Amino acid sequence: MIKNISILGSTGSIGTQALDVCDNLNLNVSALTANTNIETLEEQVRAFKPALAVIFDESKYSLFKQNIADTDTKVSCGMEGLIEAATLAEADLVLNSVVGMVGLEPTLAAANAKKNIALANKETLVAGGSLVMKAVSENGVKLYPVDSEHSAIFQCLQGCPEKGALKRLILTASGGPFFGRTVDELKDVTVEQALNHPNWDMGAKITIDSATMMNKGLEIIEASWLFDMPADKIDVVVHRESVIHSMIEYQDNSVLAQLGVPDMRIPIQYAITYPARVKSPVKALSLTDYGKLTFFEPDYETFKCLRACKAAIDRGGLCAAAANGANEEANRLFRERKISFLDIGDLVEGAMLRQDNIEAKSVQDVLDADRRARDYVLKSI
Repeated sequence: MIKNISILGSTGSIGTQALDVCDNLNLNVSALTANTNIETLEEQVRAFKPALAVIFDESKYSLFKQNIADTDTKVSCGMEGLIEAATLAEADLVLNSVVGMVGLEPTLAAANAKKNIALANKETLVAGGSLVMKAVSENGVKLYPVDSEHSAIFQCLQGCPEKGALKRLILTASGGPFFGRTVDELKDVTVEQALNHPNWDMGAKITIDSATMMNKGLEIIEASWLFDMPADKIDVVVHRESVIHSMIEYQDNSVLAQLGVPDMRIPIQYAITYPARVKSPVKALSLTDYGKLTFFEPDYETFKCLRACKAAIDRGGLCAAAANGANEEANRLFRERKISFLDIGDLVEGAMLRQDNIEAKSVQDVLDADRRARDYVLKSI
């Protein structure tokens, strides 16, 4: 098992739970990074005593450095600081849980520094999957999925005798707070309603993504890269209870599923301790407490983001980067109450269809596609 870990995005939902896991496992935390939350980051620095702490928002660098001046922790900022944290010599594993496209460059830097990566930043693979998988392969490093769905597939695949035995992947989705609603019923939903997730405690951006089902669309793209599977062999099933985290089907039609209570500390810990299984602080699953589990077909017509992501895989190239960039911008605008809930799906689909399906040859290609998609969103409103 690893001894030292760098956590990018330590003040967010995944990051704080990862630190809970590290504390339980008595792991040394080498680096911590945050976007703007200097108060929580200071608390974490004092608790875990990392060699490096990074505040991405450069305007808060001086104050944060002053606040922890009595510690031995080095302070850095911006993208340069994120990359420093991702390539820190003493770190055995880099857990990337930052939100959005900002996670791409640190992921590539970690791979090129020959660091194993626990990936919770799905936008990294969605937007730059070809670049990331190439870097991982060329440097001989491991990429462990942290998302509950991809971790579930990864766990089920441990019993797979060879790739040819695999028939399809089945991602489960909670359906979010608006499951079963029609387009007319979604016209006037509020930000507060969209943030009221029935099962998971997550950050604001990903919770809105769950409400639009963009999150599941991103996971389809991510699964395609992680497990080298085409879109037509990746299905989605709405499973309201979030007990089955995902499934795989073999050629003989046997289906394996990974189950557990909806607690992200399970997949986080597995990524950190793989291949070991160690005691967890998470509550044990009791199926009798649930009584029954339900399953439904997803609504691709109402939830356009899900449809757009599947189309992005089929079109290929930078189309997924465009869908992701448009969603990040539209998600933000909805949270700021500048567009409606339904506008998000329209804008994501529109930006994706406008992007030519050319391959990404560099990080700059991905960033350019991302910028064009964001510009399209802003001009459209």
